[in-house]
Amino acid sequence: MTQANKISIIGAGHIGESCAFLIALKELAKEIVMVDIIDNLPQGKATDMMQAAPLLGFDTKITGSNNFADIKDSDIVIMTAGYPRKPGMNLNDTITQNAPIMQDVSERIAEFAPNTIVIIVSYPLEAMIYVFEKVTKFPRNRIIGQAGLLDTARFISFVAQEKGISNKKISAITIGCYEENTVPLTRLSTIEGKPANTILSKEQLDKIISQAQKSGSNISKLLGTSAYWAPAAATVSIAEAIIKDNKNILPCNVQLNGEYGYNDIFLSVPVRLGKKGVDEIIEIKLTSEEKSALDKVVKHTENIYKVVDELGLF
Repeated sequence: MTQANKISIIGAGHIGESCAFLIALKELAKEIVMVDIIDNLPQGKATDMMQAAPLLGFDTKITGSNNFADIKDSDIVIMTAGYPRKPGMNLNDTITQNAPIMQDVSERIAEFAPNTIVIIVSYPLEAMIYVFEKVTKFPRNRIIGQAGLLDTARFISFVAQEKGISNKKISAITIGCYEENTVPLTRLSTIEGKPANTILSKEQLDKIISQAQKSGSNISKLLGTSAYWAPAAATVSIAEAIIKDNKNILPCNVQLNGEYGYNDIFLSVPVRLGKKGVDEIIEIKLTSEEKSALDKVVKHTENIYKVVDELGLF
């Protein structure tokens, strides 16, 4: 399958519309449906994008809807809905706002697209993917969180800026979750094929890691809302790997059941993607320092699960 029949996007905000536009440009689907609860919003954005098609040369059909039933028969559903992060927002307040939205949307996805693969982008991801799994009971190969890949891209971007070279000459991977809860595996990063730690000093690497981890909150301060182009690009890269069944290995947020020594928790780790979603979770042997850092991410994630549980949604 080099093209999906249908991809649905829940939420027609900045990330949702950016995902739709990138998918259309790449012609990864014959049809894209954007669903939002706001009357006329997804319809207006879909119409605007369709009128760009003759100029940009894509034939993907894009429609907008306020009816969740229109996600029926979707190969992939991308979940972006929820209140965006605002500068200075308390994490627990955001969970309280967005977890009930995810509960409602999860029930609708399970009803209308029970066999789909779901990519979750909604913030905060740790809480949203936990709610989705608890509500739908989807198998873990069909639940994928967009985290890890975005932070890897941010890390690469800052390395490229530091060295003044092309992004294409850099490889890297981060695990954990996102932003301050990422664990960049710098020993596995390369610059023009050479280990990054032989090209960059520890001070340079520490600066780059800090820049990458703070990038999301810094963009939020600049925009007054969350980033969207880079998150959308990461999401579409995941969708593309699934659609094309090319077995690409990308860092994604998936449920671990024994891998890396953790159970029943969602973390970003390298996964092999294919037409069924997650084909394989790749286990990298971690150093004691990396494992310790990942343990802290696990503790943070478990605390978020407790906040969700206290809401009594399920």
